[in-house]
Amino acid sequence: MPVITFGYRDLISLIGRDVPVDILLERMPMMGADLHHYDSENEEIAMEFFPDRPDLYSVEGVARSLRAFLGYDPGLKRYPIEESGIILYRDSSVENVRPYVVGGVVRGVEMSDPLIRSLMELQEKIHLTVGRKRAKVSIGIHDLDRVEPPFTYKAVDPEEISFVPLAKDEPMNLREILERHEKGVDYRYILEGKGKYPIIVDRDGDVLSFPPIINGQLTAVNENTSSMFIDVTGTDLPAISGALNIVSTALAERGAKIQVIMVEGNDRVTTPDLKPTKWSLDPAMCNSMLGLELDRSEICRCLRKMGYGCDFDDTTINVLAPSTRMDLLHPVDLIEDVAKGHGYEQFGTQLPTVQTAGGERSIEKASNLVRAMMIGYGYFEVTTLTLSSPKEQFENVRWEETDVVEILNPISEDHTCLRVHLLPSLLNVLRKNKHRDLPQRIFEVGDVIVDKKRRRHLAVMSTHSRASFTEMKSVLEGFLRDCSLKWEFCPAGLGLFVEGRDAHVIVDGQRIGYFGEIHPQIITVYGLGQPMVAFEIDLEMVLSGKLDRIV
Repeated sequence: MPVITFGYRDLISLIGRDVPVDILLERMPMMGADLHHYDSENEEIAMEFFPDRPDLYSVEGVARSLRAFLGYDPGLKRYPIEESGIILYRDSSVENVRPYVVGGVVRGVEMSDPLIRSLMELQEKIHLTVGRKRAKVSIGIHDLDRVEPPFTYKAVDPEEISFVPLAKDEPMNLREILERHEKGVDYRYILEGKGKYPIIVDRDGDVLSFPPIINGQLTAVNENTSSMFIDVTGTDLPAISGALNIVSTALAERGAKIQVIMVEGNDRVTTPDLKPTKWSLDPAMCNSMLGLELDRSEICRCLRKMGYGCDFDDTTINVLAPSTRMDLLHPVDLIEDVAKGHGYEQFGTQLPTVQTAGGERSIEKASNLVRAMMIGYGYFEVTTLTLSSPKEQFENVRWEETDVVEILNPISEDHTCLRVHLLPSLLNVLRKNKHRDLPQRIFEVGDVIVDKKRRRHLAVMSTHSRASFTEMKSVLEGFLRDCSLKWEFCPAGLGLFVEGRDAHVIVDGQRIGYFGEIHPQIITVYGLGQPMVAFEIDLEMVLSGKLDRIV
């Protein structure tokens, strides 16, 4: 979880009250955080905040929340908004590169060491978390007085434009930045496969930013900066809008004035948009989930302590949520904040009324025995992610596509579904270890989702110059024999394997798995250069009715 470090004196100056440090250290965890450490000599506090609260990734956001939580200024915090008259043109050329952009202006900034440190930390924490290491969201902060609006966000050829990037003193074109600049090397994977790269330029063609890689040295913020232009680009419009709101309101907490700009593309939008979002909360549902008997006014009091605007009628509680709260997905999230506002310490304790004794499931005992057996055969255990993608599960391994359980909001295109086979995961492991010595023999005992049901599988793979059908057949027969099973094989004809060199495994008249020599086309897809053999079986089918005897 993100750890935010800030000075105690800076925090209380932002709160506007002289709050004892012991009170702060006691109360802050009740908002949804954990004390990482407190340096009494330097009066520095390090708090570990939950990853669903990026609005708390800065001392300014923490101060705003504490003012409400401690009762000094409860309710929704509103910020005055002014017009800047600045336009940011979004060119259609970025549509297939990095499609979304928002921006804003902040004036009257009084630069200081705590502000600079906080701003840098906030930007980096958002990049790492919400921004998925800048792939989804990236933020640029610029000295507005050094450039001339209007600004244009467009995509250009890699050699078309040169500028001096941050931390350098010579012009570089976009391709050179990706090849030679430290940030370019770190983040060039985000633009991999793109024919054009995104940039933001001003009226005179001067470059402000090459998102999501690096800003230009021309607009570098320094101790004399008083007006800032903030750009946020990315692949998800709600995410970049939320990030802009968080950064601009953090600066407003130090007395700066927020000004909106007009973003013109396919349509016109004004950003930042700090309008609160409207929610409705059922008091009966809230009390049922929390086990409390709060009336509507008490629920509103709790929500105001968490920074919400709130009123109620005869049946419903009407809630206004801050534009910086990117984590709200369901009324349950509001109910969690009611619990925090009420105070976890107020819930009391109750001893369990029923005694139970835990125990290891038979399939887990059997899985541990299977692991020991495979290690005894000379194989090395690996553990891989249950999340996968249809491309990995079917296309790359020449497998006939079947129904999969899809992820509603995947974090990347490589993790869009739950796997149905283990062998593609083992192929990925070998691809990442192809520089290691041969032979490589690995196995995994893990879960897959077949017909929307979780199943426990065993997958085994071996690669070396003499890997053959006979080798894997011998290992599989030894495993089945040690499980006291009777088996038979029949031709399979699966796309994963070389034709005529694969087979189904039959136990008690049921197909429980398959094995064979991996097809050369698949070996090539994964960048491997040696023969490979493998098998995968359904352990639950293997051990059905025999678990008690085996364990």
